[in-house]
Amino acid sequence: MHIMRLMPTACSLPRAPVTSSLPALLPTYPPYPFPLLRGAGDRVFDAEGNAYLDFYGGHCVCATGHAHPRVAEAIAAQARELIFYSTAARLPVRDAAAEALLAFAPTAMASAFFCNSGAEANENALKVAAKLTGRHSFVAFRGSFHGRTLLALSATDDPKLHHGYESLLAPVDFLPFGDGEALEQADLGQAAAVIVEPIQSMAGVRTADPAWFRALRKACDDAGALLIFDEVQTGFGRLGTPFAAQYYGVDPDLMSLAKGIASGVPMGALLMNEAVAARLGTGDLGSTFGGGPLASAALLATLEVIREERLAERAARLGQWIRDAVDPSVVTRVHGEGLLLGLRVPGRAKALKTFLQDRRILVGGSHDPEVLRLMPPLTLTDDAVRALLDAIRDFGGKG
Repeated sequence: MHIMRLMPTACSLPRAPVTSSLPALLPTYPPYPFPLLRGAGDRVFDAEGNAYLDFYGGHCVCATGHAHPRVAEAIAAQARELIFYSTAARLPVRDAAAEALLAFAPTAMASAFFCNSGAEANENALKVAAKLTGRHSFVAFRGSFHGRTLLALSATDDPKLHHGYESLLAPVDFLPFGDGEALEQADLGQAAAVIVEPIQSMAGVRTADPAWFRALRKACDDAGALLIFDEVQTGFGRLGTPFAAQYYGVDPDLMSLAKGIASGVPMGALLMNEAVAARLGTGDLGSTFGGGPLASAALLATLEVIREERLAERAARLGQWIRDAVDPSVVTRVHGEGLLLGLRVPGRAKALKTFLQDRRILVGGSHDPEVLRLMPPLTLTDDAVRALLDAIRDFGGKG
């Protein structure tokens, strides 16, 4: 289909239409073959009114489910009062959001910087590390994904995403994830920071032993490098605890947050301990839209829902149920924790994903072609879990 476009001109004369075969919206990811019009809880609905159980969660974003009434009302109420003002003014809702977030986070975290995405949170974490240490190289891990801005991309282990930007990327040493021997042999003495996803989601929901994270903390301390936990996907109750830092019993120096932080309103945050925050001055970090009133109101409501509806406990229970009950003839292993799970389906993952979509159940893929990801809303119902387990058994019965 050809789209008629109007070319901009420098005057007010009528503009001539120009035809283009390009879509108005630049393609990024291959979309579902149906548009989504609305959502409710753990379901989304297409243009024909068909309901789909959402085990993908808009890529791990919809922590409190789709259109949670309390979150929606908080956003609407804030919009009636003040939609936006930058950090040129103090906003009570922004201050309250920072205080509530720090109360939810590990006790070592002392200050919050609000931004707009996980990539931006990681970008600022790496910048802070370089500024405070005077070092300009980093350590990350094979299989990592930290975002597409330049420093975040530098720490992302994906040559396809690096292509065309190689000369712009910072020096990063990639170590094997979860490998204690490799960590012992690594020289971190020139690294400003080590950045790690506590669970490598895109790589296939890969986990590491808690002892390895403790060893990583010690190695950073010994080398004078800062430790950054990228909790963009592991935070906000998804693992059964507020954050992975609490799950593994390790205090990083900085934590990057996004995804479920505001139940789908674009928002990111960088948390830091007192030793880091005390060395940053006014103007060292900045963001026009970070911590805007709507996002701050959504964050406050999100934390209230997670706490009052005990969603972290629910994530732990449902995750264990799926792990215990999934059909072992189809799924040979379940990776991950809580409601960040990877189903290993050797040789049949793509077919299972299609089968589930035909049954109106949405799941995610990963960079591991044998692993499907489950990242549903933490409001996931028991009935939805039963439907998923039944569908996987039916797929197995097909042979």
